[in-house]
Amino acid sequence: MSLDPFQLTILVMLGLAVGSFLNVCIHRIPRSQSLMRPPSRCPACEYQLRWFDNIPVASYAAILGRCRKCRTRISIRYPLVELATMALFVVHGEVFGWSALLVPRLLFACAMVVLFAIDLEHHLLPNVITLPGIAIGLISSTVLPPGLVDALLGVALGGGVLWVIGEAYYRFSGHEGMGGGDVKMLAMIGAFLGWKLVLITLVLSSVAGSLIGLFVILIKRGGLKYALPYGTFLALGALTASLAGERIVNWYVSLY
Repeated sequence: MSLDPFQLTILVMLGLAVGSFLNVCIHRIPRSQSLMRPPSRCPACEYQLRWFDNIPVASYAAILGRCRKCRTRISIRYPLVELATMALFVVHGEVFGWSALLVPRLLFACAMVVLFAIDLEHHLLPNVITLPGIAIGLISSTVLPPGLVDALLGVALGGGVLWVIGEAYYRFSGHEGMGGGDVKMLAMIGAFLGWKLVLITLVLSSVAGSLIGLFVILIKRGGLKYALPYGTFLALGALTASLAGERIVNWYVSLY
């Protein structure tokens, strides 16, 4: 479904603005800080950012990625998250059109961006995102696809599969293999996408995790116990499933 220029402009601007807010979530949630206070500031010198320091992407480029006052380097994550969020807004608009389903899928995409970045940096999947996410996904599924029954099955299947895998690994090896955050994250994915797309997410995230894990082992920077943040792979798999999962399922079914 093609967007008209007005819709495209709205999604680009909204995506950049929301991406800027997601950066605040990514920085503050793992530190248990308020998302509202204090205003954004440089973590090195406490310089309080002005409005012109908070223009997505443009401000970062204008100050060459350094604090305006102390010149401490600012992480490239900030413009990358803003650009990625903008791209996700546009792609979701193309896939779902200007429909009611676009709203929960954009909210879901934002949650995946935050969980991806936090897990990549901190190996943490905060309950403050996953648990409300399960509730919001189920509520939206009462009136929108995938439907409440599929969503409930998605929560049970998503959370249940990872819990069983983690429990089996622990009993076999004596080591924690799957964190509770991963279980709750996949349950949240199931609440938004339903049980079929949970399976697609599991397959895609497992393949991506296996390939990257093998690469890490081959370059001898880690062994089999190297702690890969599985939540990042779940986020990538879930976003792919959200955007293209139905087509993947239909393609697979057509093989038989």
